[in-house]
Amino acid sequence: MLDYPSLFALAAVVREGSFERAARSLHVTPSAVSQRIRLLEERVGCALVIRAQPCAATDTGRRLCQHVDRIRLLEHELRAELPALVQDEQVWVNLPVAVNADSLATWFSRAMTEFAAQAPVLLQLSVDDEGHTAQWLRSGAVLAAVTANEQPASGCSSRPLGKMRYLAAASPAFVARYFAQGVDAASLSAAPSLMFNAKDEMQQRWVSRLCSRHVELPRHALPSTQAFVAASLAGMGWALHPQRLIADHLASGRLVELVPDAALDVPLYWQQARAASTLLEQLTQAVIHAANDELHPG
Repeated sequence: MLDYPSLFALAAVVREGSFERAARSLHVTPSAVSQRIRLLEERVGCALVIRAQPCAATDTGRRLCQHVDRIRLLEHELRAELPALVQDEQVWVNLPVAVNADSLATWFSRAMTEFAAQAPVLLQLSVDDEGHTAQWLRSGAVLAAVTANEQPASGCSSRPLGKMRYLAAASPAFVARYFAQGVDAASLSAAPSLMFNAKDEMQQRWVSRLCSRHVELPRHALPSTQAFVAASLAGMGWALHPQRLIADHLASGRLVELVPDAALDVPLYWQQARAASTLLEQLTQAVIHAANDELHPG
């Protein structure tokens, strides 16, 4: 038999970020939590927690935390079928999900809020580039993800959501300053661009398609979808933006496209663990419904 009190202690430490907060959430002492984690690590034969500020799970620890998440989902199903098992206090189910920042800033927020307002869940969102969110599934850190990868991770299903359309845009003053002679390899290599982080290759993909070769871009790093828009409006740089997010700015002329009719469409997929869970299925239906309304058909 698995040592579930120790597994729940591990999940609490990773979720809360410290042994002290985990102890408060479990209504035990920090020393009791520490002892449970130590015994579990001795039994498994490796470290499960990176003892830092905040605490984080090792690869093996994440796998065990995913198992705890699945157990909580199964408990929810059992309570629905056997109401006598329901405790007096509210029981919340932690549901870890990975999503890209642009989806979170546009269509996914609707799915998230509509689902969480009705379901007994505490969503734990992790934000990453759409090309890397599937790794969160493979590592066991999350149970579902919005990803650009069609191939499902092991133990997961994959459903197409549609395409998010991106437009390369900047302020009129920025375009007049850097692209007065047109948008080409030479002007793009001199004009500051924006990137989300080191994983973000979207601007580079758009430029390579436009110029049919690699062009080295000067880049500001701004890890925020909203900051991209604000920086572009202020003339700090150009970037690929979700069409929906900048539609009003384009209509008013505060932003202009660098090259008309040169949108970049990124297919998105919803991957989830194959767990027999009504909660996961409810979240999936909310995600698909919002995507159908907001994304371009695949």
